[in-house]
Amino acid sequence: MTRALVFPGQGSQFVGMGKSLAEAEEAARLVFEEVDDALSQNLSKIMWEGPEEDLRLTENTQPALMAVSMAVIRVLAAGGKKVEDIASHVAGHSLGEYSALAAAGAFSISDAARLLKLRGQAMQRAVPVGEGAMAAILGLSLEDVNAVAEEASGGQVCVTANDNSDGQVVVSGHKAAVERAIELAKAKGAKRGLLLPVSAPFHCPLMKPAADEMKEALADVTINRPVVPVIANVIAAPISEPEGVRTLLVEQVTAAVRWRESVAAFGSLGVHAVVEVGAGKVLTGLVRRIDRDLATVNLQDPADIETFAASL
Repeated sequence: MTRALVFPGQGSQFVGMGKSLAEAEEAARLVFEEVDDALSQNLSKIMWEGPEEDLRLTENTQPALMAVSMAVIRVLAAGGKKVEDIASHVAGHSLGEYSALAAAGAFSISDAARLLKLRGQAMQRAVPVGEGAMAAILGLSLEDVNAVAEEASGGQVCVTANDNSDGQVVVSGHKAAVERAIELAKAKGAKRGLLLPVSAPFHCPLMKPAADEMKEALADVTINRPVVPVIANVIAAPISEPEGVRTLLVEQVTAAVRWRESVAAFGSLGVHAVVEVGAGKVLTGLVRRIDRDLATVNLQDPADIETFAASL
């Protein structure tokens, strides 16, 4: 069976994630120690003990989710199950693309942690709190949401930020424009339009200052050729060339996450099963909505990993 590994983004975090893995597996514990050392911060304590509001801070959430995903990958590797033996492709949702790249050997764990902390800080700095917003629009097509966003902009920024699945699209931009988009979407027949509990308007042109910071940071980081191709958020297609990866990671900060198209691409690439690696089951749910022919499994605790490894 041909598999793809997928890695979660912001919103999948919860206090306690990765703790049972660290307690059960030395390989996992070493990952959390490596991330703590790379950041000069006891991030694992925040992950396992909270408080939740500290874990929700973007600069903590991003490296924390990567750490859990990489802990799973390292436990699999310790059991002789390498990424290139398990999967033909990897992909990640927004920050999860860094996890996917780290899993495929393009980044070291330490570099991924430092980049993600900076990414979180840069995104938060880009727009003053309260000026931007994001909203999920449920029940409309991507084309309809694009039209709504354009109509709602009114000289401000309002664009599609995440094409998550059929009927689940997120818009991002200035708060007033996003609020207008919610009302316009409801008038067009959307089932729901709701503001998301995020601290900044991600994946929109307002993030340009953050993209500039990431361009500078990524220029100094070694990127290896991934052992399997990565389906990049920006193009919803496989990429393996390190310089292409570097370029797309900068573009990703302001561009939409084309998740629906990325999952749809799996079928044409011969993928039969999708394995969500890390905290939560958000991506598993989206994959099931996008392509019911894809088998799904989630790996986040020792029992999950043991069962999966035994099935290989």
